[in-house]
Amino acid sequence: MSTVPTDNWYEANKNYLMASLRVVHVALERHASGDRNAPEPEESDGPRRALQEAAEAMPGPSALEALCEVFGLTPFERDVLLLCAGMELDSSFAACCAAAQGDPRRTSPTFGLALAAMAEAHWGAITPAAPLRYWRLMEVGAGDALTLSPLRIDERVLHYLAGIDHPDERLRGLVEPLEPQTSGLPASQRTVVQQLVGLWSRTKGALDGTAIQLCGGEEEIKRAIASAAAAAAGLRPYAIRAADVPSGAEEREDLARLWERETVLGGGALLIDCQDAAGAGDCTRPAIAFLERLRCPLVVAGREPLRTRKRPLVHLDVNRPSSAEQRSLWHEALGPLASGLNGQIEALTSQFDLGAQQITAASTEALANLSQKPEEAPDTLLWEACRIQSRPRLDDLAQRIEPAAGWEDLVLPKLQRQTLREIAAHVRRRAMVYETWGFASKGARGLGISALFVGSSGTGKTMAGEVLANELRLDLSRIDLSRVVSKYIGETEKNLRRVFDAAEEGGAILLFDEADALFGKRSEVRDSHDRYANIEVSYLLQRMESYRGLAILTTNMRNALDAAFMRRIRFVVQFPFPDAEQRAKIWGRIFPPDTPTEELDVRRLAQLNVAGGNIRNIALNAAFLAADAGESVRHSHVLHAARGEYAKLEKPLTEVETGGWS
Repeated sequence: MSTVPTDNWYEANKNYLMASLRVVHVALERHASGDRNAPEPEESDGPRRALQEAAEAMPGPSALEALCEVFGLTPFERDVLLLCAGMELDSSFAACCAAAQGDPRRTSPTFGLALAAMAEAHWGAITPAAPLRYWRLMEVGAGDALTLSPLRIDERVLHYLAGIDHPDERLRGLVEPLEPQTSGLPASQRTVVQQLVGLWSRTKGALDGTAIQLCGGEEEIKRAIASAAAAAAGLRPYAIRAADVPSGAEEREDLARLWERETVLGGGALLIDCQDAAGAGDCTRPAIAFLERLRCPLVVAGREPLRTRKRPLVHLDVNRPSSAEQRSLWHEALGPLASGLNGQIEALTSQFDLGAQQITAASTEALANLSQKPEEAPDTLLWEACRIQSRPRLDDLAQRIEPAAGWEDLVLPKLQRQTLREIAAHVRRRAMVYETWGFASKGARGLGISALFVGSSGTGKTMAGEVLANELRLDLSRIDLSRVVSKYIGETEKNLRRVFDAAEEGGAILLFDEADALFGKRSEVRDSHDRYANIEVSYLLQRMESYRGLAILTTNMRNALDAAFMRRIRFVVQFPFPDAEQRAKIWGRIFPPDTPTEELDVRRLAQLNVAGGNIRNIALNAAFLAADAGESVRHSHVLHAARGEYAKLEKPLTEVETGGWS
């Protein structure tokens, strides 16, 4: 029940409220005179006549009458509430209460005073189950007896009676208003909005015990759907996170009553956000108890269907916009610019799986950058804006690597380089093959692009990932396995789901370094730990098969990987230990052009029998030695750095490797 008052309404509501207070004031004066049963004096006709005129002047229901109707207040309960409101709005009420109670110190209204002074009085008005106390319309202060305790109107209710519809301050920090849905939702999500509004309508705002859960999808999408549905139903959208629901039963009950009252006063719909909560996690239990307690327009957001005992949940699946819907959203967001992009929108939708809000944000950012940098190509600006919008939120589980290496930095045999270029082609053309040519219609299995990079440490596996990220203009996220793998049952799968779900939006390249620690062989089941370890491996297999981006696994122990993984890996690239010719090429490219060098012979340097990663360490340490000595990089600096690197590897530096250096 929420009205949008006009200026005329505000003024008329004020007049009606003050006229109502005057009637109560007269009743107090009569009681103070000591003759409550005497016929009403003629001067009391004036306030009643003024109240009637104020009611006739109202352009719509007054706040007082609306509140009495929705909470079912009796005439006596209405007068008790007005008695409390008068203390806040009319300075003469305090003296009148003191006179009516025969004590100048008792200036606050009490229930005993109301029983004595007001018509149609009844004891039931003060019981905890009656509307005045159940809905927290007023508060009973401390006193020697219930009838002598001071009464005070609730601040939220007082503001409402005065025509100011402001949410209860006690909800601040727990319940947050949702942003209005300004950007257009795609057709598939508008259908969910219509279903949600229809269910609210048929279940009378979920007062019959039915609640609705939005399953799957991203948090932003569900919030947008809830906001749009609330607007369509004439409600105000709010949200509370599962982690913020009080765990204590008493606190949870107080919050439930406050919110239900807010729903009645302000016409709100609540989204309980369980998106980041586990199915049986600690923060989910209070949230489930909370939603089972509430009887108001309600929607729950969660990745997986929640299980409730006392309240049925209707589940609605929320999917990301289809490729066709994303293209339509791009055209709408870009306006006239879209027609001149020459197929770039198709490339964006094939690579980035963005929602309506993200597409709007990326378009706004690209158009703003284009106005500042007109010399830049619009498609480049759009691509970079999409990368930012879809960047995986994996700071605690992965490290984003800024790719700096290019094909010219990668020293590999011809066959391996060709395989890497094929990997890039698969990622770049997957939309054409899967969608346009119909391979995706045969099922999602086997559509994930995965590559296994095998080789000893320092042979260029991570650099090859950088090269692919540079070539495809995608983010490269190196997964921190120490944070992903957990000893607690179910936590590893939960972390892996977060990794893949977050990376899915932009098809980021996932780099699992030393993957044998996570993708190891499944073992024979001897106890529960073996069984759950095998479940983790199976979950990985499923996610890799359906992941729309590129997943790279690196290992120096190919035989340690599960055979099931090997069957599902599309590309295997063997990174050989570099021979003397390849090491010479690496040495020839290792020093940047601005580094001063003096008579360095790459053939002699290539005698050092180490991999490319070690060569980089030696070159970097040699550069520091030369810089500290104020000299150009010489063989002597390289030799000193090589001794340190070999000592670190616990490997002897032989005369054969350094022969002829002096």
